[in-house]
Amino acid sequence: MDALASVLTPLHREGYRFVAIFAVATLVLFWFAEWLGWVGVVLTLWCAYFFRDPVRYTPTRAGLVISPADGVVQSIERAPPPPELGMGEAPMTRVAVFMNVFDVHVNRSPVDGRLLRSHYRPGQFVNAALDKASEDNERQSLRIRAAGGQEIAVVQIAGLVARRILCEVREGDELEAGQRFGMIRFGSRVDVYLDPATAVLVSPGQRAVAGETVLADFAASEGQRAARAG
Repeated sequence: MDALASVLTPLHREGYRFVAIFAVATLVLFWFAEWLGWVGVVLTLWCAYFFRDPVRYTPTRAGLVISPADGVVQSIERAPPPPELGMGEAPMTRVAVFMNVFDVHVNRSPVDGRLLRSHYRPGQFVNAALDKASEDNERQSLRIRAAGGQEIAVVQIAGLVARRILCEVREGDELEAGQRFGMIRFGSRVDVYLDPATAVLVSPGQRAVAGETVLADFAASEGQRAARAG
């Protein structure tokens, strides 16, 4: 039942027209050849799966920073935030979550807070798994002041096959942790920039779930957690 529930989930509204396009193309393919039609069926089902938008259960304790994306924690390192956000050049802790084409691509706010600045920057479409993607790729950057006064940056980064970043919030909006704010098509990455003193509670290689996995805790005093594969 759990496996079935992971597939039979509502679609993000961005997905309906794409599923319809794939379905019409599938009918055309059946007209040419039956085997082509069945290829279209598979691709249509994949499209519906890509745009799924499941319910998530977000921890609500003050101070928690929740993952904005489904995927693998690709890296945790020091890097300056995007200059367009006006947060200075001092390095912050950057937690990068990489989404492949089979992950849920709906992005969610990491914290309760106010959106201070939103900036879109065109760029390249190199592999989002590469470090240079944070600087070179098309991106949508958000500067958020959390309810406790801490400021973070959230950056949606287009990937190798991603060709559109959707951001549905505006400067001045009040956000809730776990709230949907956008998505990226089709395979991409989301970076979260935190004050270096913030305790990061995940490790590279760990899978994160948008709206549920706790990335960090403003209130904790421990250092970055280590992990081992097993």
